[in-house]
Amino acid sequence: MPTALLADDEPVLLEHLYRRLAVFWPDLQIVATANNGIDALALLQQHQPDFAFLDIRMPGLSGLQVAEHLARTRVVFVTAYDEYAIAAFAQAAADYLLKPLADDRLLTCISRLRQQPAVSPALIQQCLNQLCQPSATLQWFHIGIGNRTRLVHVNEVIYFQAADKYTELITALEQHLIRTPLKELIRQLDAHQFAQVHRGYIVRLQAIDHIEKDMFGRQLIHLRDHPSVLPLSRSYANQFKQM
Repeated sequence: MPTALLADDEPVLLEHLYRRLAVFWPDLQIVATANNGIDALALLQQHQPDFAFLDIRMPGLSGLQVAEHLARTRVVFVTAYDEYAIAAFAQAAADYLLKPLADDRLLTCISRLRQQPAVSPALIQQCLNQLCQPSATLQWFHIGIGNRTRLVHVNEVIYFQAADKYTELITALEQHLIRTPLKELIRQLDAHQFAQVHRGYIVRLQAIDHIEKDMFGRQLIHLRDHPSVLPLSRSYANQFKQM
């Protein structure tokens, strides 16, 4: 029976991966889970599992640092930041999954782990080619609320606002924090539905009612069904010249 360890500092995302693997790979035995890199390394050395699903950004040690100490365990990196792709495969990663996890992509990963006894240069190149292609647009956000996971469809979102190390997701009636920064988020959203209007804001185009200038010449975006008024930076204003 194949064995695996899962490590992620986000409990909700860790639980989601655990549950999806239980559905898609029922004969995989999860021998341990960890919420930081130090615990992950200790548990990996203790259990010596066949596979490790490692978040790259974790407290203590990063997933990349943990992987440096592994000899026989095959590693799948799971992260929201695709700029780590080259570094991940330099660690001879078996695969590389981007958050939020898509079921079809996870199934592909499982198929590879089952069929490939070792990492080949051809597989590494194939994965890198996939990462270089435009990624599928986001459809769902997994929001952790206490012990529950709330799924928010992208069509519910009115706008996103940068909030320190997080991003605030705004719907008609709710607001939630997600970890994906705006610069990563804009690449995963449908360009026909969302546009960045300021370094701190992304807005759903259909939610815009009108744009006006205030007495100081600043452009402001007024929304259809939400009281917020968003700034429109000059660097992003050209896309709205026809409005």
